[in-house]
Amino acid sequence: MTNSPEVVAVILAGGEARRMGGGDKVLMSIGGQPLLSHVLARLTPQCEHIFLNANGDPDRFKPYHLPVIPDSVTGQLGPLAGILSGLDAAAIHHPSCQYVLSLAGDSPFIPVDMLARMMGLADGQNIVRASSGGRVHPVFALWPISIRADLRDQLVNHDIRKIDRFTASYDVVDCDFVGIPDPFFNINRPEDKAEAERSLR
Repeated sequence: MTNSPEVVAVILAGGEARRMGGGDKVLMSIGGQPLLSHVLARLTPQCEHIFLNANGDPDRFKPYHLPVIPDSVTGQLGPLAGILSGLDAAAIHHPSCQYVLSLAGDSPFIPVDMLARMMGLADGQNIVRASSGGRVHPVFALWPISIRADLRDQLVNHDIRKIDRFTASYDVVDCDFVGIPDPFFNINRPEDKAEAERSLR
């Protein structure tokens, strides 16, 4: 498995986790390890440069030795704000980067070939989005750096917060994955946590 220097990943961990009682969901223990550790075990072999998008004190993530980037626009504007932060950080710190891979930090079963398969559908301009089981997963996507200015404009000046509304004017290609459990299963509620524990066992 190889990683691509053309891609920087951003793990979105800025949610408030209200249905889980609040706090940092990515630091919650699943199968004896923090959720973030499961995500990184699958992501790190695929991508050399990884940012963690989270607001607040970055020191709570110190054990992971990841650059932590807050939302670059204020107001808790949702996942698009985290994606924009990833695009901004990639443009500044990795100017040769062509794409940013966004992914949710609460999905412990992400595919180990996710980036390679998505890059196989990328043409430098399109957005490549993950799907599985007949559903699309817009948070899991490859974003060309070239959309950075438009995304900022839509977020700040037009109050576009839904990923699907933003991507409606772009060429979007779906990359379908299969697996048991669903590779994009995410933990939103206590019962999801219990299901993930069973799957890991």
